[in-house]
Amino acid sequence: MTIQKKSQISYEEFMEEHYKPRIPLIFENASKVWKAHGGITPDYLREHFNDRSTIINHKEYTIGQILDYVAVSTPENPAPYPAIFEIRTQLPELLPLIEPVNMGYAKPNWFEEKVFPPGKLGNSLELFIGGLGCQFPFAHIDQYYTNAWITQVYGEKQITIFPQGQDEMLYPDPRNPYVSLVNIFNPDYKIHPKFKNSTPIKGTILPGETLFIPRGTWHTALSLTTNISVIFDQINDINFARWKSDIWKFKKRESLKNALASYAYATAAGAYCKLKDLFSGAKY
Repeated sequence: MTIQKKSQISYEEFMEEHYKPRIPLIFENASKVWKAHGGITPDYLREHFNDRSTIINHKEYTIGQILDYVAVSTPENPAPYPAIFEIRTQLPELLPLIEPVNMGYAKPNWFEEKVFPPGKLGNSLELFIGGLGCQFPFAHIDQYYTNAWITQVYGEKQITIFPQGQDEMLYPDPRNPYVSLVNIFNPDYKIHPKFKNSTPIKGTILPGETLFIPRGTWHTALSLTTNISVIFDQINDINFARWKSDIWKFKKRESLKNALASYAYATAAGAYCKLKDLFSGAKY
């Protein structure tokens, strides 16, 4: 089975056929509304952001260094991964090129409100850079029960998704139930025999295409070429209660004080967004 692809779909159809029932979808041309469509390439990043840096596995790399590694990346010797840049704080010049971020489909998205700080509480808007063979070998669910949106602006990436109801077959890590213990690209069926019964679906995201990954969905990625992606998360009234519950659980690992403060802040921010939705007539 493969992930559905659609070139023409209304917002109302998307909400009823995919968003509410949590069924993934690849939009073939939603990102055409972005000025960046077809324009964010390795050469573009070298020209404009060559010396911007980020941390990968506790080591600092510039975009230029990352692209050098990516250019010679192979499955046997993959480039450092994942190379992630928080766009709003590290590459803010890209923001005008990816507006509207929601492409007319990822809405309402409360993370667009200023009450949610960039890069915190699940509010991410990130640029990912990868090379041939780069992968997350383990399946995972995105923290805080957010919806994930992945737009491939350059190159190709294969996504593997496990539809709802397969948690037991993926052997969630008891220390972090949002991470699977199974290496899905090289599973050990003696250790994880139930994984044989899983039914993953796959899809290749081509340049200009956007993948919607519903909240609470197991997935992982494999880079098929040098590739650049813009990835952001989404919450609204539909997944807010679960998002807030996860805020409590994850922050409590740090300290009770941190959990109380974050939960109180999340509650207030959510109340503000609900009120704004009410007055704006947001549709669900």
